[in-house]
Amino acid sequence: MNIERIRQPFLKKFPGDFSNNPIQRSTPKVLFATIKPVGFDKPQLIAFNEALSEEIGLGKFEDKDLHFLVGSQLPDNIQTYATAYAGHQFGNWAGQLGDGRAILAGEITNTTGKKTEIQWKGAGATPYSRRADGRAVLRSSVREYLMSEAMHHLGVPTTRALSLAFTGEDVIRDIMYNGNPQYEKGAVVIRTAESFLRFGHFELMFAQGEHKLLQNLLDFTIENYFPEIVSSDQEKYKDFFENVCTRTADLMVEWFRVGFVHGVMNTDNMSILGLTIDYGPYSMMDEYNLNFTPNTTDLPGKRYAFGKQGQIAHWNLWQLANALQPIIKDQKFLENTLSNFGIYFWEAHDKMLCKKFGFDGLKKEDEEFFAYWQGLMQELELDHTLFFNQLEKITPKTDLKEHFSGVAYTVLNKEKLGKLGEFIELYRSRLHSNSISTEESLELMKKTNPKFILRNYLLYECIEEISNGKTEMLIKLTQALENPYQEQFPEFSMKRPSNYNDIAGCSTLSCSS
Repeated sequence: MNIERIRQPFLKKFPGDFSNNPIQRSTPKVLFATIKPVGFDKPQLIAFNEALSEEIGLGKFEDKDLHFLVGSQLPDNIQTYATAYAGHQFGNWAGQLGDGRAILAGEITNTTGKKTEIQWKGAGATPYSRRADGRAVLRSSVREYLMSEAMHHLGVPTTRALSLAFTGEDVIRDIMYNGNPQYEKGAVVIRTAESFLRFGHFELMFAQGEHKLLQNLLDFTIENYFPEIVSSDQEKYKDFFENVCTRTADLMVEWFRVGFVHGVMNTDNMSILGLTIDYGPYSMMDEYNLNFTPNTTDLPGKRYAFGKQGQIAHWNLWQLANALQPIIKDQKFLENTLSNFGIYFWEAHDKMLCKKFGFDGLKKEDEEFFAYWQGLMQELELDHTLFFNQLEKITPKTDLKEHFSGVAYTVLNKEKLGKLGEFIELYRSRLHSNSISTEESLELMKKTNPKFILRNYLLYECIEEISNGKTEMLIKLTQALENPYQEQFPEFSMKRPSNYNDIAGCSTLSCSS
């Protein structure tokens, strides 16, 4: 790989702490602290994303690159660092946070001029580790590696994963925070993004009263990541905030489209570029449930439940607006922009649902249809992805019980089948009003509804296999996630088996890594 081409423009732009000290501490008036990865002597490669490496300009993997993948034996030109940010966690102000187990190598530019940041996750403690060790375990690393790539191929804005490797050491973790810590295999994942800047970076500068540094960060962000903004002075900051609101709303709509639940939408986990970032206690939706959260830490309030994600994004944007107010200085504008968020989000959401159902466009009566559908999905406990797959195949002669029983997590008795039949008739009536052909409607559905999603039980099985030295399922899942709109592996296109209903790592997860 061409790791010698990695540069650190961020370090040249902003004040930082160059002490290379991993001990937890406050770092006021700086945006980063230099820190060296801990270094691992016996790494072992699990997976490498050759296509991504070529795309971002790193080139092909060679055996000598293995140590770099875990942050060891770095070239002299690389000055590694972690960034400081703040945030609201579960609705409460948490103060200074930062890259607790993420260390940035820097930025690389490919032949087309596209810039990509490269970051290790699990390579050691930083000043922002909050009494933790900065390591990561195999299960969390596999989940991030596979899921970020799955989201990319689904067409959802996301960070991506370059590599996955064992560190050669064991790490102790209490997976369910119940007083039963155990040793697990350590791992490091390299993730990439155009930028890892978060809402929290701006919140930190505001909280510290560093308004000039806040403005410099805004200017840097606009100049490097928002080329569509060509205005100047106050207008460019307003255009920036409107753009962030739109990108965030669009991301939420994409999460709803594929049935993704993030699990921990704190403001420090919100990308300023509208990317899916920080794959922790996430889940793809099995049975449709607006009140589902996979995160045990989010119980009992379920602040970050599936159906609340648009609402929480809106709340998080309010916190960002508050942080930017000293620069934008137009409270009325900020309030109006935030008020328009809900209007834009719900219209985009309903237009997305139209595509999932094969409708030609959004009609006034569709809002009532969608609400009826949501209620039915929850009452019948139908699988979100498989329901639409079966809906694509339905005909006037279809036996509803035979056709939908395999996608229901409850028994479809006579009463429930009756309700399902009534819905199907309503759906057919709505299709009849389409201005597009049946073939065009079906094609729209196939482009919008994935055949494969990376379910937690599949990840659980994959992690178990890798732990036992096998990679067959990892390879197979990688092939499946690269073509999610094709029925390539029928054995993966099935509802969650009942024996996984109460297994930690399948139905329930924690924030523990």
